[in-house]
Amino acid sequence: MTAALPVDGRPVDGRPADAVGRGGSAAPEALWEERVQRAAHPLAYPALRSARGRPVVRVPRIGVVVSDAAIAREVLLDLDHFSKVGPGAPSDLWTPVLGPSVLLNMEGAEHAALRRALGPLFSPRAVRELVSGGGGADVADDVADGGADGGGVLPDLTRRLAAGERVDLAAAVTAQAGAVICGMVGLPPTDDAVRSAMSAAQTITGMVRLHRHGLTRSQVVRAREVLERLTAPARAAYRAGDPATVPGRMRDLGLSEREAMGAVGAFVLTGTETIQSLVPRLVAIAHDTGWTARLLADDAALRRRAVEEGLRVTVPTPAMLRSVRAAASVGGLPVAAGERVVIATVNCCRAAGGFDPDRPVDPAVRHLWFGAGPHFCLGMPLAMAQVDAVLDALAAATTDGRVPVVGRRRAARGVLVPAYRSLELSLGEIA
Repeated sequence: MTAALPVDGRPVDGRPADAVGRGGSAAPEALWEERVQRAAHPLAYPALRSARGRPVVRVPRIGVVVSDAAIAREVLLDLDHFSKVGPGAPSDLWTPVLGPSVLLNMEGAEHAALRRALGPLFSPRAVRELVSGGGGADVADDVADGGADGGGVLPDLTRRLAAGERVDLAAAVTAQAGAVICGMVGLPPTDDAVRSAMSAAQTITGMVRLHRHGLTRSQVVRAREVLERLTAPARAAYRAGDPATVPGRMRDLGLSEREAMGAVGAFVLTGTETIQSLVPRLVAIAHDTGWTARLLADDAALRRRAVEEGLRVTVPTPAMLRSVRAAASVGGLPVAAGERVVIATVNCCRAAGGFDPDRPVDPAVRHLWFGAGPHFCLGMPLAMAQVDAVLDALAAATTDGRVPVVGRRRAARGVLVPAYRSLELSLGEIA
């Protein structure tokens, strides 16, 4: 079946279907999520969402769109027929910029070998070291000790909130992500280095659009120039072989310089916006649904459920791309070699409804935003550690029945992963 999709997927009254709560009232968390998504992708997002009523549909100029979680998982696990390498796949986007060996654009034995080599970089200990170097260490201790001299982005966030100031959570999370980038490329996380690293990463990711199969020639040239400047310290750290740096550890693990630089570039470009996106949106959703106190409570299991549900609703990876390797069927729809399959993760994951951490999770949906099978996100432990670090910082400021409450907020435009440009927080009474 071929569908001609409308530009805007809204019903007649102008509200998106999943922004309507019980009794027909607008759910504030869904309305804000809709604004964030549309600000990032004003054309592609409505097109993807308007396909959500059909499990599989062929859309001209976009591809075969999959909106059913079980079918999406089947595609991701079928490596014989669907690949990240080929027409319309991630390789079209990233190979011209990052080179041919960066996990994002690899398959088979070479992909498995590189993934095994990189695995130790995402061990619990390695992740803790990288996140603590990014300003997330010992938040509670800093506050308990008065916090006068504790440095870092997140201890500063805690101190300012506890002192009654308004803070911009989006800016703080961006700074933390920038500090982690500095750790990845071998730079000390100074203010200038953090800002430069984030600016470079955002310059490249901001070029990507879901409705385009790749970057233009001039964009590729620009992206390579920016990436070369960003990874120059990583190249120097690799050549120095310093095991205290991520590039130095990559060398110790047996990666070639080309593999190491490609991996650093891939982690920087694909990982930072995920964190920038998720944490402010999760905190905003918790505020809008009355979940803030429970999200920040001293209950690891409850927090994990809330974070997982936040990932399901925000879907940091709104779509995943695959190229058809050989004639196959997707949910009963025949596809030919060379066709593009667009897994509309945002449709698959949000089909269950609004934010509700107490709802049982459909096994087909669980962690789908991180992929499935051999391409399951290698950096997930790092992402979750960064999320926990920020939530710990917010929890450390939560005292005497007061929790962070959301003030003014603004959606970001020109970004790959939907996000808030700014999200003001201050301490207030639990409603």
